[in-house]
Amino acid sequence: MGKDFKTRSNRSKFDRETATGKISMAASAHPVATDAGEKILKEGGNAIDAAIAIQFGLNVGEPMMTGIGGSGFFMVYHAESKTVKIFDGHTRAPSAAHSKLFLDDNDEVIPFRKRSTHASAVGVPGILKAMEEARKEYGTKPLADLIEPAAQAAEKGVDVNWVMDQSLKNFEYRLGDHARELFMPGGKGLCEGDVYQKEHLAKTFRILQRDGIESFYEGEIAEAIVSTLKDLGGIMELSDLKSYRISIDEPVWGTYRGHKIASCNMPSAGGTTMLQILKILEGFDLSQYNAKSWEKYYLFTEAMRIAFSDKIAFSGDPEFGDIPLKGMLNEEYLANRRELINFERRNDSVDFGNPWAYSDGKEINVVRQPFEPDKERSETTHFTVMDKWGNIVACTSTVEHPFGSGIMVKDHGFVLNNELTDFDAVPGGLNEIQPGKRPVSCKTPTIVFKDDEPVLTLGSPGGPTIVGSVFQTIVNVLDFGMDLKEAIEEPRIFNSSGPLIGWEAGISMESKGKMESMGFEFADGPFPIGNVQAIQIDREKGLLYGAADSSREGKAAGLDD
Repeated sequence: MGKDFKTRSNRSKFDRETATGKISMAASAHPVATDAGEKILKEGGNAIDAAIAIQFGLNVGEPMMTGIGGSGFFMVYHAESKTVKIFDGHTRAPSAAHSKLFLDDNDEVIPFRKRSTHASAVGVPGILKAMEEARKEYGTKPLADLIEPAAQAAEKGVDVNWVMDQSLKNFEYRLGDHARELFMPGGKGLCEGDVYQKEHLAKTFRILQRDGIESFYEGEIAEAIVSTLKDLGGIMELSDLKSYRISIDEPVWGTYRGHKIASCNMPSAGGTTMLQILKILEGFDLSQYNAKSWEKYYLFTEAMRIAFSDKIAFSGDPEFGDIPLKGMLNEEYLANRRELINFERRNDSVDFGNPWAYSDGKEINVVRQPFEPDKERSETTHFTVMDKWGNIVACTSTVEHPFGSGIMVKDHGFVLNNELTDFDAVPGGLNEIQPGKRPVSCKTPTIVFKDDEPVLTLGSPGGPTIVGSVFQTIVNVLDFGMDLKEAIEEPRIFNSSGPLIGWEAGISMESKGKMESMGFEFADGPFPIGNVQAIQIDREKGLLYGAADSSREGKAAGLDD
């Protein structure tokens, strides 16, 4: 296993991060959120109800990662009908957005830090509408009941954990004035062990309980959002909030080692890219290799490079242009792409392929974007729930980069996203900025099925690294036979279009050296990649296993009756 749980303190941590249950399970990246979901399950709520409570709880415990000022893909497996739907609450560009929004007067790309902390980076938030549509279709409890645990936690006060402490130290530069008042009282950042009240956020939650989600898009909260942004040179209008709409999407489907996999569809490229990687890897017998062998790292890296080259070139909002999705997942196409893997060295000729030859639609030019290392550091959160009826929710939600745009809505206690920076800064491609359009995402909420029954639900935060975290966890379970916690904790690697391989502490140094001799470059030091939350369903034993990644203060909770 990647981490050592032998000491008493680590044993306690392991116990918090893992759980078994006979009828239901919840897992998230923060105890306040998991406790909120567990409370709803105990009170007879279903997975949809509990997941909504968790999302509100995460806005209290992980405000730098997610919140009502952001977006999310809320995936629901409905057990009775055996259907999977994605309630797509991804952000949309305001009506005043245009293709050169992030270019300066000389048509040069504005540096990422500058453009991502400006009011023009804020997209119309969608997570609230996505959850409300899911609640209306599948939920059993009033919205006010689902908000209540988080509202009480915000009023009582929140312990600053090591994750928030670290985020404030690393990303203080992202904080605007109102956010500094909350997170840096007296000019000094909150530290681990501090307790702070979230009075303004609690007030916002009480408004939502009283007036419903509509107050966010048309009422008092909407007015506060637009007023805050206007004061900072933003482009959002009240009409943008009022006209916001979600979509209810089919998942993207694939197969791997006799399993069916449902994952997030465009405009999130996460599911497609993850399924491409798995399909490329399916051509190799991974079980013959050790989990820390150079062969495994080599195959993972080259498969990621191949799939991400397609992701960057061919992903976009399907409402605004044709996506060669059919071609990207065509087995003949992927078999041809697999031939780029030679086991001899890093294949420097890896680039995007031609999925249009296997797909329908109007081909569009590929516009290459500048590589920006800062952009790779986006964060998010993931949570998942299964109830006693067999319903499942897997949701990845975000404010994009840590603390989003850094802009906190005045007197309302939540930060706004910087998700418009997920559009291409250089226009002309599938992912160029247009009014009402959704930027490409990498969110990958996923459910794995065997014999048409769910056996695993998982996801992760981490920007592009989400894809790497999800596919590696699946491979660890299905190919290497690890239990769920081992599969999550096995140290991960990641590579996309950039030159460097990211890596976690605990990978084999011998295998790393072998890879370097084959032309690969690794980042100077290790860092956490993703934060997987997952539930595994053992139908033979009638048990659910939940696990939270140790890279945050996650918690899993199961119920037996």
